Amino acid sequence: MNTIGRNCVAYCDRCPARARVRAALPAGELHFCNHHIREHRDRLQEAGAKLVTLPGSPAPIAARPVPRDLAA
Repeated sequence: MNTIGRNCVAYCDRCPARARVRAALPAGELHFCNHHIREHRDRLQEAGAKLVTLPGSPAPIAARPVPRDLAA
């Protein structure tokens, strides 16, 4: 598990990439890169995790993308 200070960079708990999202769970926090939050987002939300996009993170993806109408 990572700890984030004011000038610190958090890293994903699944790989060495920079963390983009923090998942706050009753048992503690986990940090995820863009790739791994996409993979685990649904299960984390089902478990009651609060997903927070970390400061300085580009293109927040903690929320599901809005479907586009491809016919338009």
